[in-house]
Amino acid sequence: MLRKYLLVFLVSMVPLIELRGGVVMAVGMGLDYFKALAVCVIGNMLPVPFIYFFARKVLIWGSNKKYIGPFFLHCLEKGERGGHRLTQRAGRGGSFMALLLFVGIPIPGTGAWTGTLAASFLDMGIKSTSAAVSLGVILAGLIMGFVSKVGIHVFGL
Repeated sequence: MLRKYLLVFLVSMVPLIELRGGVVMAVGMGLDYFKALAVCVIGNMLPVPFIYFFARKVLIWGSNKKYIGPFFLHCLEKGERGGHRLTQRAGRGGSFMALLLFVGIPIPGTGAWTGTLAASFLDMGIKSTSAAVSLGVILAGLIMGFVSKVGIHVFGL
């Protein structure tokens, strides 16, 4: 049982998959939903401080390198676009709620990794970023859990 929780914890840390994949996996494995949600939230939030403080610097450093440059430049531009979208939608004062919803509505490319990177471009501060991303991750986990349970119930998956 502990191995299953460890697996969803690790899956929740992976970029692109994040908590969204971890919660679906946990529901599919029949784990207790609320325990699994807590494990997935912790797994998804663990990289946030590292992303906030270091990702932008690493991306800038690698953006002009021969082999990794195009990928790093793509990630850098994605973070900048995310930051601009958040500012346009909410203005400077509403960035907290915009970031929460950006991370919380589970569509591709809007998870904790991208949200944190975008917040670092906006210089939101680590406390505001962590709070908004945490609440967004919880919201995404609740939505994904609901969708997963309904899918299992309706489609017998």
